[in-house]
Amino acid sequence: MDERAFISVEFLFSIFIILIIATGLIVYSSNAINSSLNIESNFNHRIILDEVANTINEVDSNGESYSHYLKLPKTDKSYVITLDKNKLTIEFDNKKAESMLPFVDSYSRYKLYPGHVYVVEKTDEGKILIK
Repeated sequence: MDERAFISVEFLFSIFIILIIATGLIVYSSNAINSSLNIESNFNHRIILDEVANTINEVDSNGESYSHYLKLPKTDKSYVITLDKNKLTIEFDNKKAESMLPFVDSYSRYKLYPGHVYVVEKTDEGKILIK
């Protein structure tokens, strides 16, 4: 700006470039934060699925009439875990993750919901029962 309060073209151009760079940084930072939150959510749900699979495998490997309590944690996003024969599936936010339980034989298809406590038991017939 000179003595008569006029703004030069170079000054306007440099302000414009600074605004473009700042906007780009804000958009990039926003995408990076959203991506990290998405990865964290996927990771947390995968850990829940692995804990359920480990509990079912533990019950299956400890023999008949063995049981174990399983409490599913509540998260900020709702999820449903399904045990169908020897496949364990978690569904959340239109996403799905699976874990195979190769030697597990269940009575039927079970749906497990967050915040509930379940008893996982191996019956005398050698099948997994979830109550």
